[in-house]
Parts: sequence; structure tokens; C-alpha cells
Amino acid sequence: MFRFIITMPRFIIKLAYSGTNYHGWQMQDNAHSVQSELSEKLSILTKQKVSITGCGRTDTGVHSREFYAHFDIDKLDWNTKDLVYKLNSFLPYDIVIYGINEVSSEFNTRFDAKSRTYRYYLTTVKDPFKEKTSYYYNGKLDLENMNRACEFLYDYTDFTSFSKLHTQTATNNCKINYALFEIFDNEIVFTITADRFLRNMVRAIVGTLLEIGKGKMQVEAIRDIIIAKDRSKAGFSVPAHGLFLEKVDYGDLNIG
Repeated sequence: MFRFIITMPRFIIKLAYSGTNYHGWQMQDNAHSVQSELSEKLSILTKQKVSITGCGRTDTGVHSREFYAHFDIDKLDWNTKDLVYKLNSFLPYDIVIYGINEVSSEFNTRFDAKSRTYRYYLTTVKDPFKEKTSYYYNGKLDLENMNRACEFLYDYTDFTSFSKLHTQTATNNCKINYALFEIFDNEIVFTITADRFLRNMVRAIVGTLLEIGKGKMQVEAIRDIIIAKDRSKAGFSVPAHGLFLEKVDYGDLNIG
């Protein structure tokens, strides 16, 4: 006896959002999230219950310049260009849809991502227009030492020391292949790329590197912190509002 498995068409959404007014991407009870906002509006427009899967999760207050999510739907009565227009008209000002495309039913925005790139923004002068998108820090920093410390990140894969405690991840292993601080006028930008990230990982790494930049830790201390696999050994977590998910890489796959 043959069994036929019917798969619904799968669509991918490319979007961006300011995280200021949201408790992160992930849908949760009694909290406003990007995922719940998008799912609600998409369900209303398509007149179907739509469940959306994101390429990852961002914490409360974290922003994303490039984010991907996918959903399955029995029948889409809109062409995708019109659906993008309608969604953008319907969604709040702080969420924008760039495109919607049909993909293979086996494609998964979370598990098929090859790498993710985050940037953390610090401003060295008080700027009211950057209050919600960068961390104000006007002290002296040794960027050379901070970048020397970044090089140790390439040598390890277990980043338990930079992970939020009591998470449900199966492993704390990540492969970091780029980490660098750069200065642009009154702004310091930290860029980091890895195959995956743990919860709070980037903010904890930046906080630890700031301690090195202030001279409160030696450059080599970051190696000992990683080896310890103990969150209490690392530095503080910088505020969420300076963090952006900048890019999600799917290799040769062109998803608009």
C-alpha cells in the first residue's frame, strides 16, 4: 500500500526590523514579538492560520537589517509582489518586508543558513539620534588589544562562557571565522561572523572585549575565559540596543 505525502508550497520572506518595541523575534506568552506580529498580519491577509519559522532568534531590543523566515500555506491567492505591498501597508512602521519567494518544501531558513553576521555599534559621543541603535561609551579603549584578543576566538568552538545560562541548546559549539573592531569617526563597530550563535553570545563577547580595551583584563585572559566554560568568568553583557543581525548567508542559494 502506497502512502502519498502532500506537501504545501513553502515561501520565504526577507525582512528587517527595529527591535526597540519588541521582546525579540520569538513568539512568547504575554509579550509582543516580531514573529507574532508578522504571523498575525499574514494570517489575516491570507485568511489562513500561518505559522512562521525564523532563521534564528534575536533577544529583546536587538535589531535586524536582514532576517529570513519561511511559512507553508495551502493556497496563496495573492501574487507575491502584491502580498509584499499589502504586508508593508498592514505591518507597523518598524517592520519592513523586502520580498517573498517560493522555495523548495525542504528548505529551512534556520537550518540551511551557512553563517550569520552580527554588528555591535558603539558611539563615542552623546547622540540623541543613536540612543536606541548604539551603546554610548566615551572612555578610552585600546582597539589594538581588543582585536588581538579577537584572534583567540578562532581557535575554539565551545563558547559556554559567553552563553546565557540554562538554555535548551543541544550544544554550545560555534565556529567563528571573523571578528574585528573598526572605528569610523565617532563610531566603533564590532563585526562578528559564525556558523551559529548562542543566546547572548555576541553581547557577552563585546562586554568582555571592552574590559580588555579598558585595561581591566589582559589580552590572553579571553583564552582562559573560553577554556573555563563558565559564564561568571566572562565580562558583562553590553546593552541589546546596539546589536544588529546584519546578514544571513545561504551560500549559492539566491533568495532575493
